[in-house]
Amino acid sequence: MTILIRQAHIIDPGSVYHSSTQDVFIDNGRIKQIGQLQNITADKVIEHPNLHLSPGWVDLFAHFCDPGFEYKETLETGIAAAAAGGFTEVMVLPNTNPVVAGKSQVEYIVQKSKNAVVNIHPLGAVTKQTEGKELAEMYDMRTAGAVAFSDGLLPVQSSGLLLKALQYVKAFDGTIIQIPDDKTIGTYGLINEGIVSTRLGLPGKPMLSEEIQLSRDIKLARYADSKLHFTGVTSPKSIDYITRAKNHGIAITCSVTPAHLYFCDEDLQTYDTNLKLYPPLRTAAERELLRESVLDGSVDCIATHHEPHEFDSKICEFEFAKPGMIGLESCYGVMGAVFGDRLTAEKWIELISINPRKVLGLPIPSIKENELANVTLFDPSATYTFTEDHIRSNSRNSAFIGKELKGKVIGIINSTQLKLN
Repeated sequence: MTILIRQAHIIDPGSVYHSSTQDVFIDNGRIKQIGQLQNITADKVIEHPNLHLSPGWVDLFAHFCDPGFEYKETLETGIAAAAAGGFTEVMVLPNTNPVVAGKSQVEYIVQKSKNAVVNIHPLGAVTKQTEGKELAEMYDMRTAGAVAFSDGLLPVQSSGLLLKALQYVKAFDGTIIQIPDDKTIGTYGLINEGIVSTRLGLPGKPMLSEEIQLSRDIKLARYADSKLHFTGVTSPKSIDYITRAKNHGIAITCSVTPAHLYFCDEDLQTYDTNLKLYPPLRTAAERELLRESVLDGSVDCIATHHEPHEFDSKICEFEFAKPGMIGLESCYGVMGAVFGDRLTAEKWIELISINPRKVLGLPIPSIKENELANVTLFDPSATYTFTEDHIRSNSRNSAFIGKELKGKVIGIINSTQLKLN
């Protein structure tokens, strides 16, 4: 199949065509020509006002629930959601049943998603059954296709075990991904500890639980001289710790979620269970500091923390609702709604395409002639109301339904496959 993309504004710091408007001709999954291509015909012509083209987007932390929890999400519905959100590559969590803690589980995900429009990369579990007691066979999982290692929604609590994991992955230049959370602090907390939790009569979870764990893990990474990525960071003090660690040459990176940049704990006054998240939403003041950290470069990446839940896990009392929200389809529009013109297209591509690949040591695709096509098409200026019709996930647990968003994904091209919204 041949594809001709007409008058696309190219956003790719690694390309000589960066910041220029060009036609792009793709033949059999490979970029063949870039320029003002007046006399070329193609099987599919893509034209759109204010069309932008960038290397394909990456999500570092999404839960596709397959195998074991297919009533929440399957690999097929997760891939559809990712494609609708503009993602060409997604790292999926090991918190399945069985847990992705061995070679066979990694191979299941790799083989089942082999010919998909989105490249699916399994995150292998750090510990067996993600129980935090004994290291999993990370080397075997790496050879089978695991790109990094994480216990996902059950971050490693043992200092000694995490240190061993950090030392172990050095053998193949691997990365550990960790939600910073000391589960012994605010164990039964449902939302952020503060004025709102007191007013609503809900048990709180303080930011201290994040800051203590993050500080400890930085020290472990420094001692092991290994690579560690924190995801779901919510505390401005955590960002300060991370910045200082980077300045001292420690291989620390971090990501935040669009939901934590958009909402704060004050939005929980309606007891909307879709806003029960892990980690919890923080105060408006802390959210503002987190936003500034994205713009000033302190935050390396954006990760959706896409976590689907079926109807019964959310339509219940707040105390019993499962934490988490879907986020793949709404990610770009939420970021545009939060930052507006302050978030340039160049900055967005750094956060969602370039830096995530650097964190995991993945090859960075580029918009150059003779390169394989791995691109996202988007319009930064489009505004729209997010509805259930935009959702491709098997679940509907999104607090963004009915919200006005800015920035729309037109589609993705990954090798020979094209998916348009």
